[in-house]
Order: sequence, then C-alpha cells, then structure tokens
Amino acid sequence: MPPQDPSGTAPRPRQSGPSVVLAGGGTAGHISPLLAIARAVVRHSPGARILAVGTESGMETRLVPAAGFELATIDRVPLPRKPTLDLVRLPARLRNAVRQAERVLEQAHADVLVGVGGYVCTPMYFAARRRGTPIVIHEANTRAGLANRVGALFTERVGKAFPETRLRHSRLVGMPMRREVSGLRRAEAREGARRALGLDAERPTLVVTGGSSGALSINRALAASLPALAAAGVQTLHITGRGKAVTGEGGEPLAADGYHQVEYVDGMETAYAAADLLVCRAGAGTVCEVAAAGVPAVFVPLPIGNGEQALNARGLVEAGAALLVRDADFTPGWLAREVLPLVADGGRLEEMSRRAEALGIRDADEAMAAMVMEAVNA
Repeated sequence: MPPQDPSGTAPRPRQSGPSVVLAGGGTAGHISPLLAIARAVVRHSPGARILAVGTESGMETRLVPAAGFELATIDRVPLPRKPTLDLVRLPARLRNAVRQAERVLEQAHADVLVGVGGYVCTPMYFAARRRGTPIVIHEANTRAGLANRVGALFTERVGKAFPETRLRHSRLVGMPMRREVSGLRRAEAREGARRALGLDAERPTLVVTGGSSGALSINRALAASLPALAAAGVQTLHITGRGKAVTGEGGEPLAADGYHQVEYVDGMETAYAAADLLVCRAGAGTVCEVAAAGVPAVFVPLPIGNGEQALNARGLVEAGAALLVRDADFTPGWLAREVLPLVADGGRLEEMSRRAEALGIRDADEAMAAMVMEAVNA
C-alpha cells in the first residue's frame, strides 16, 4: 500500500475519467455548493474521480465523508486582520500550505481544481497556478471572499450566485444546491412533509430557524410569541439549532398549543414544503434555496459581520418575495404586527411564492459541472 503523506491522500493511478479536486470548507455555506458541484460532475462523467480538500478544523471533516467523497486536508492559513506575530509568520505558513496543496494535486493527477472559497482555497489556487492545473471558481456571496478574489486572477471560469457580486470574469450561474431542494414542488409535497414533521396538515404553518447553529435572539423572540401564535391558530415548527433547545422556567422543553420544537431537520426541503411562511437568517445558501423552492420568507440577517446577509436578501425583498427585519427589531411586538397577519393571508403568500420562484435558479450545479468539464477538455 502506498505510504500516506501529511495531506491524507496516497498517490492514485490514472483512470479513464477526469480527476476533479474541489477545495473549500469551514462552514456549510462553502461545503454544500462544493458537494452539489461534485455530484453534478459525477452525473456528467460517471468515471470522474472526486477529491475534496479542506482543513482539519472545518465541518468538511464530517460532511464530505458522509456524502461519500474522499477528503484530504492541508493547513489552515487565515489572513490576520491586525499587525500581530501571526502576520510575521504568514509567509512561511502560506509557503508550507502551498507545498501541501501541490502534493495533493500531484497525487490526485488533478485535471482541474474547483474552488468555492474559504481558507483552504488560497494555497490551492497558488499550487494549481504553479502546476498549470486549470482553475474553476464558484463564489456564493454577494461580497466575494479574499481567496476567490485571488483565484479569479488565474482563471476566466468563474461562476457567482448573485448578480450583484463583483468578481473578475464572473458570470451568474446561481447557487449549486441539492436536487431535493432545487426540484421541490411545495404544493405537491406539503401534506406529506407536514405529516413527516408531526404537524397538522390543515393549520397555517410558520417555520422558524436560525440555521444549523441556531440563533438565540430569534429563539427568544419566538418563545415569547407563542401565546399570540396559538391564539391566532398558527402552528409553529421551531428548528432551534443543535444544542439550543428552548426550555421553560423549570428546565423542561418549552410547550404550547401548536408548537413543535426540534433541534435539527435532516433535509430542509421537508421544512420548506411544510411552511406557509419561513423565518430565517439570510445566509447565501438559505436565500438561494428559498428562491428556488418558492418559499415566502422573513429574513432576519445576522447582526455581526459586514452586512453581507442583508445584501444577500435584498433581491428577494425588493421583488416583494420576502420581508427583512433587523435582528434587534425582531421582537414579539414586530412578530404580532407583521408575521401573524401575513401567515393568515393566503393570497399574499401565494404572490410572494410566485415572485420568489421567478428569481430562483435551479440548475447552478449543472452550469458549474459544465464549466468544470469545459476546463478539463480545453
């Protein structure tokens, strides 16, 4: 058996299909489109060999193997934001990570590198450039990350999820996503989805989620709104986030009429189908999935960072497909004024759904796979 190197991959023999290396990680926002692109490449070329590259500290260590793909890791090299000792050490760390990245590409006999952003991509882009490996990039956010801004200097094959994103050579392709979401027909799936989630098939349904990590501010506002929701006859599916169960004064799980609490839903397409209205953060992946599935939404952007989440949601909000409220303003009073009348207004919800669907892009995975194969065959 060939010896393993520090990247975690052994040299591979050449096979008939292209060798596609995909780099990205850290968060689900990077990993989800990476996996969607990988699956689409395999559909285009069943003999393709797929290798994902991330770091040992990212969610990719769990999500990539669970999806059935091989993972290699290299060192994480963040760019220090302030002049510290880490900034002095940056050149040496980056050189070492680039050497690791070159070994990964060599041992995989890489025909193309696909980058989706994150710390791992910068050394991978430099390594591919040095090796002469074609580069394909997908940028998920309205404000392009540093790694992809660097990578875009080395290629003209750049896809983006949002029209507003400014990135060299980029063209709009949408957000690669799981086909269970992009192919969802909410009206047809609604009854089965509600039954699967333990919900009443006939009651107006509000789904509230802060993402896989949860959002304490959203959880608190919703908990305080349960009496008003119950009085209005609205049932609520509250996806609290892993480890963020909402409890009562005695420490028991919070309970109320029509209130259903879970920490996580495996397959958000089920929640999208069940919802008459969705309350959620405005991460790039969530915004694009909401549009593709045609889900009326209330976006509560994450209050930290550079305002990116509000920018992600802007297109749907301006089109009348969604509402936007600041995190600090998402209170029980606001929910009573804005959400309760909306969740009961079937005509307005249908119009919001139509407007969302009109902006949704459902074939981004195929567009990116075609770009990958174009690079392989160039």
